[in-house]
Amino acid sequence: MNLGIRSACIGWALLGLLSACVEAPTVPPTSPPSLPAADEREIADIRSRANAGQADAQNELGLRYNEGRGLPQNFALAKDWFQKAADQGHAGAQVNLGTLYFLGQGAPESDQMALSWFRRAAEQRNALAFAKLGLMYAQGRGVSQDFIEAHMWYNLSASHGEKRAMESREALAKQMTPAQLAEAQRKARDWAPKSR
Repeated sequence: MNLGIRSACIGWALLGLLSACVEAPTVPPTSPPSLPAADEREIADIRSRANAGQADAQNELGLRYNEGRGLPQNFALAKDWFQKAADQGHAGAQVNLGTLYFLGQGAPESDQMALSWFRRAAEQRNALAFAKLGLMYAQGRGVSQDFIEAHMWYNLSASHGEKRAMESREALAKQMTPAQLAEAQRKARDWAPKSR
């Protein structure tokens, strides 16, 4: 199971770049769906590890509540589990928590909280956090709109393996002057985490 891909799925649905992550309409079941025994055991194991304080398991439980996968979809519980893992420094959970604040799901919509969590994950060189910071600067969400900063963050995301960030970076570049592009590229080359 690749948690990074599911974390990215949450993120790119926010960016509107991955149609596979768009939720399909659900029909309320007449009775609670039953899970195969193997899935129930897997969820019980994840919950046990999450309750024991394992950040990866806390993030995974948050993802399952966020997606409604094997558990009822519940953004408030997703936020609680992401918060526990994020507080321990789990970069994926920090991105996921920031996304909930960005969207106002399970938490009050807050660009400032989203920025704070995305920045914490970016300090750990998280490619998705870089992309989300790019989005916030491109849209002027919680910050003044700044294409140079947005391009820098998208560039960092792409250089850390997030191929879809290249599309956003290239689209943004079409709106920028050569001097702005040169400045954005210089800033991306010079960027380093502040806390390390």
